[in-house]
Amino acid sequence: MANNPATTEKTLDSPSDYSLQLNRWLLKPIGAWPAFTSTSRCDRIISFLLVTLCYGLVLFTVIPCILHLIFEDETVYAKLEKFGILSHWIFGGINYTNLLLQSRDIQYCIRHMQTDWKEVKRPEHLRVMMKHAKIGRLVAAVRIFFMQSGMLTYYVGKVVARETIIIGNQTKIIRVLPCAVYKNLIPFDTSPTYEIVFALQFMSGWIANMSALGALSIGVVFTSHACGQLTILMTWIKEFMNRPKDEKNNLELNEIGEIVEYHIKVLSFVAGIENVMTGFCFIEMQKSKLEISMLGYFIITDWANDNVQSASAFIIIIISLSFNIFILCYIGDILTEQCRKIGDVVYATNWYYLPNKDMLNLILIISRSNSVIKITAGKMTHMSINTFGDVIKLTFAYFNLLRQVS
Repeated sequence: MANNPATTEKTLDSPSDYSLQLNRWLLKPIGAWPAFTSTSRCDRIISFLLVTLCYGLVLFTVIPCILHLIFEDETVYAKLEKFGILSHWIFGGINYTNLLLQSRDIQYCIRHMQTDWKEVKRPEHLRVMMKHAKIGRLVAAVRIFFMQSGMLTYYVGKVVARETIIIGNQTKIIRVLPCAVYKNLIPFDTSPTYEIVFALQFMSGWIANMSALGALSIGVVFTSHACGQLTILMTWIKEFMNRPKDEKNNLELNEIGEIVEYHIKVLSFVAGIENVMTGFCFIEMQKSKLEISMLGYFIITDWANDNVQSASAFIIIIISLSFNIFILCYIGDILTEQCRKIGDVVYATNWYYLPNKDMLNLILIISRSNSVIKITAGKMTHMSINTFGDVIKLTFAYFNLLRQVS
């Protein structure tokens, strides 16, 4: 019995939405979800207002903190600590801007994914795609848990923390904000000013977190989908090569051409992932080098001063940042390896039994697979496990430098 096309499309829309659901939840509230031709005018206006609001909240946190660093007379350690915390908002704002600038590339990859889900015909291929979609969601969910846990732990610590200051002959205990504020600009030591500033800083910190999570989680989902497509391609090649000889010599059989087209299509999607991720990877690498080294320094100092609560929050954040950069390096490594495997699979089959024309097509696949496909950081550094090791080593070098200087 023939399948109803309408029923098939309706069935396959759900897996497509399933694979992108977490990304939509992360990016829509901050107005960074790409606008499609079907997006209504009302949704576009709401997205514009959200973007304006997000930038306003981030600047509300960043500008008073920069003024505090410039004009307040504090120790080197105090300035370092406040700058380290401020860097979270700065990198978050850069990530957010990059998300908006990469909207077309993200849109291209999303359309590509949706088309792949609609065009899948065989149940075993659908199972492979669903398996990789689940892996992408799981990794994204774990990353969300780590980052949000670190953020919430830090904010809870600031809510209960108190700071003692001496003004003349008086000792005054004041509440602490997540990010420093220039007191002459915002007198936050009174109520309800403190509560308002704290709430606004919490919202801006959430925006910075969501922009980083959205950018990196969408890369994980895209990579998982690409690996699923490459797995299907390898299965297709093996099936084609294991056919009986008389079928291989059938001149009407055009499946080898379809395999080549499918390979080109997958490589086009991988190129789209590289366009989306190269900027994010570069930002995340610089962020990890700076923040992990500074957080390590803060942990040692707080521990020495018996400030266990603050040190515990910094430990959770440092684990989250390390996990983020590891995942980025890992998906870059695995995507390169999967693309290279296509050539190995073709070469391992009995390709020499094919007609000359089909043999040449397979040689093209081998040749194209040997060209190294990379996810890079700023088109400069290949994201791989070796790169992760280099980042950690450089982070420790920065950490030792901080210790010596201070």
